[in-house]
Amino acid sequence: MARRGGGRATVRDIAADAGVSIATVSRVLNDSEDVAPPTRDLVLAAIERLGGLAPVPRARRNRIAEGAVYVHCPYVLSDYFGLIVSSVAETLDLHGRRLLLNAGEAAQRKAVLPGLSLMSGVAGAIMLLPPEPSEQLLALRGSGFPFVVIDPRTNLPRDIAAVSAAHFTGARRLTQHLLELGHRRIGIIAGPGNWLAADARRAGHAAALAEVGVLTPPALIRSGEPTTEEGFRLATELLGLPDRPTALIGFNDKMAVGAMSAAARLGLRVPQDLSVAGFDDIDLARATRPLLTTVRQPLEEMGRMAVTLLMRLLERHQLEALHVELATELIVRDSTAPAPTPASPV
Repeated sequence: MARRGGGRATVRDIAADAGVSIATVSRVLNDSEDVAPPTRDLVLAAIERLGGLAPVPRARRNRIAEGAVYVHCPYVLSDYFGLIVSSVAETLDLHGRRLLLNAGEAAQRKAVLPGLSLMSGVAGAIMLLPPEPSEQLLALRGSGFPFVVIDPRTNLPRDIAAVSAAHFTGARRLTQHLLELGHRRIGIIAGPGNWLAADARRAGHAAALAEVGVLTPPALIRSGEPTTEEGFRLATELLGLPDRPTALIGFNDKMAVGAMSAAARLGLRVPQDLSVAGFDDIDLARATRPLLTTVRQPLEEMGRMAVTLLMRLLERHQLEALHVELATELIVRDSTAPAPTPASPV
């Protein structure tokens, strides 16, 4: 009997299919000894038919009850990643869980995921923007090891828990803000082409422009690593076009700050000659002159939500929403202004 609507079966579904109580299913899932073998076989057969949760061996259950949470962040812990990891650490502490941190760019050269489910004393994991191939995430999921991904690089299957910000909506609202200021020639300094967030933000920009009948020429779009240096380089290219943009949107605040530096190098005033906007609202956005218009990501809440989801997975709860998108907020500051009026012909 297939479960209607698809997806993994709940304890109630399994109990109904096997003709036993919910309590009995729970005892089987927890590998209790006080279940008769024929009854256990009935429940296990129902689990196999319906795609339910597999029973947890007793040794594994003890490790889940007492184990630490492995936090995988193969990036430098500054600004964006530091805020998320700090929030994860504080929230795990509230749950009485120890944290094992694997951070720094050197971690990208270590094959962590294949052996994670066998790591001693580890109950589950939280991964930030994991660069590993999706096949490794799928294999880890198949092992039954509980984990949550924050800001995934690629589209994940429905049954892998993930938390991210509303990239599409945030980018669309930011572009709408510039359109309301009269900008129509908007340059996009996008993030890496293989990042899910970069794709979603580009789509959000395009949707806002399409609403007013504007299509962004490919010449006004550049992609690169999300650094200040790349923002400077790509903005210099865009501002060197014969018909340069009147506004630039950076994939993140660092790229936007790089764009502001490029404008200053070329003698352009922000925002009088050029509007610049970013994404994230890290401390850097409030340290620029002028202050940077940006989209605020709920970075700390992303960390808290990831821990909440992981705790529920560790407790064997059925999750209704495995892919959680948290709302973003447009923060208008001083770096955006009405589009400059074209000079009148002499």
